[in-house]
Amino acid sequence: MLKGIDKTLSAELLYVLMLMGHGDELVICDVNHPAATIAKKTTYGKLIDLSGCDIPRATTAILSLMTLDTFVDKPAMRMQVVGDPDGVVPIFARMQQAVDAAEGRSITIGAYERFEFYAAAERSFAIVRTSDPGPYGCFILKKGVA
Repeated sequence: MLKGIDKTLSAELLYVLMLMGHGDELVICDVNHPAATIAKKTTYGKLIDLSGCDIPRATTAILSLMTLDTFVDKPAMRMQVVGDPDGVVPIFARMQQAVDAAEGRSITIGAYERFEFYAAAERSFAIVRTSDPGPYGCFILKKGVA
């Protein structure tokens, strides 16, 4: 066992985090997201599963090792509620808390329309699917420089 590494993180996810460079993006999503299909188009090319873990817990674990990009205004993005771009669901506030706590500052989380989000996810480095039931548990984190 390694010291100081959150046990939520799998060996595969640790490997992916090490492969990523600054500016690379990581998708964290719920079980409803078409993650397996989209993951084939990412840089890593396959899905990373964090079964038994919800999105805020996965985010906290990931951000315990990965810094968000400070060179962009919105280093975290989410999917908008379909048909209601200003709509809010509970996961948005929970994710905001996790990101702010990990970074020790307020982070602006931007939003993509559903199909814009899918396109951005395809351009990401990798996709991490959690067991979070959703809905709208779809986020992209941009890696910064530690």
